[in-house]
Amino acid sequence: MGFNQYHEPAQELSQETRTFARVIASLQEECEAINWYQQRVSIESDEEARQIMQHAQEEEFLHFSMDLEFLLRRVPKWRIAAKNILFKDGNIIENAEKGEEAVEELE
Repeated sequence: MGFNQYHEPAQELSQETRTFARVIASLQEECEAINWYQQRVSIESDEEARQIMQHAQEEEFLHFSMDLEFLLRRVPKWRIAAKNILFKDGNIIENAEKGEEAVEELE
């Protein structure tokens, strides 16, 4: 069985890298599901059906967040960058620049 999630030969990748690739794939799938539900909810005229789809989308938000947290715990530079951008008031680009500076301090 082949998998398209690797850009390098799977047998040459460490188990850690292979796990990372799987969780990245899962994160992408959760994003896709969130998008699909958003589109469906936006055009659904039946209130009960819309509520069910919204509930399902909320589950996808949780799955996405769990995948993201897993990855952030394993990539310290990514975590530092995210901490400087996520849930911060102010200009997103300015916050990102602060995040870049913080990551550079690790190097």
